[in-house]
Amino acid sequence: MDLSTNISGIKIDNPVMPASGPLVGDYEKIKFIDSMGVGAIVTKTISTKAAQVPRPCIYGENNFAMNAELWSELPPEKWIDEILPKVKKDLKKPLIVSAGYSKEDMEKLIPQLDPFADAFEISTHYVGKDYNTIAEIVKAIRKNTNKPIFMKISPHIPDPVEFTKVAIENGANGIVAINSLGPTIKIDIKSRKILIGNEKGQVWMSGPAIKPIALSIVKTIRDAFKDITIIGVGGIKSADDVIEFLLAGADAVQLLSSALIYGKDIYEKIINDLPKKLEKYNFKSIEDVKSQRVTDYQVKYSPNHPIVDYQKCTLCRICERVCPYFAIKIDEKVNVDNSKCFGCGLCESRCPVKAISGVL
Repeated sequence: MDLSTNISGIKIDNPVMPASGPLVGDYEKIKFIDSMGVGAIVTKTISTKAAQVPRPCIYGENNFAMNAELWSELPPEKWIDEILPKVKKDLKKPLIVSAGYSKEDMEKLIPQLDPFADAFEISTHYVGKDYNTIAEIVKAIRKNTNKPIFMKISPHIPDPVEFTKVAIENGANGIVAINSLGPTIKIDIKSRKILIGNEKGQVWMSGPAIKPIALSIVKTIRDAFKDITIIGVGGIKSADDVIEFLLAGADAVQLLSSALIYGKDIYEKIINDLPKKLEKYNFKSIEDVKSQRVTDYQVKYSPNHPIVDYQKCTLCRICERVCPYFAIKIDEKVNVDNSKCFGCGLCESRCPVKAISGVL
């Protein structure tokens, strides 16, 4: 099975990469992630000074992580003089250098980082929502490199299409979508305290909980820009998730929070699982998935009613308990009152044994 894909002329062996963050924060960490078989390496975001990171800084639950980290806690000199030369020498795959944040930062950093980068990922997390600022940052980068530039969009940007238009018109090659969501907070009831965060108690949330937002923004950008590179990131934890992002319009994907939640070997698991999942869904390659893309949803306003497979049904009563229209009652079997049923689809999506069909 051919897992290779292309991002702005760079061929990578498979579409799975680490997202910028703590797991790619120095040479040893990058070397480990490389050993997982990822298609390319992305560094932690390098800026003109080392970040002062509050501790504790990472909190995880089953479907999300919260992170109070900023950019790299190492100074740029450490990256430029030690880490990047060693990474470039020892790792034989494309290296995407993440950098941030301002126009002034880019004018200083990009010339020094350029010898090591196959491409740049530029975080805009802390530069606000003004598109003129984005334009000036991209121009400053393009003046100092001929490598591909991928601008990373934050979910708080009000118009992803306009953001992308400005980035592309000023020299970017593509978009990384999306960055983490926030600010958010985590409260511990017992201690009456906020558990982690910056001086305001704020953290940024990522992981599977933000996947629907990421998928929507990826598709929105792809619908408007057919030929640019899009790298999808946000909530990927399985080979199925990778395929969903490719169908939505991504050319490749990144993940990091799921490794924090479920374990660092998740990269290898996903990559090993991809051929089987592609075969299961009748895809011949990664490029085959990308060529098909997801079809647009056809809106309708008349209801479909649930069809119950009584052989599968375990009478768990979840459908009855969650139905917002009180249309389902269970005695010896599931009974659906179609006069009350709104055709909302919740029962089908919540059935743990897939005994309900016909609505979605």
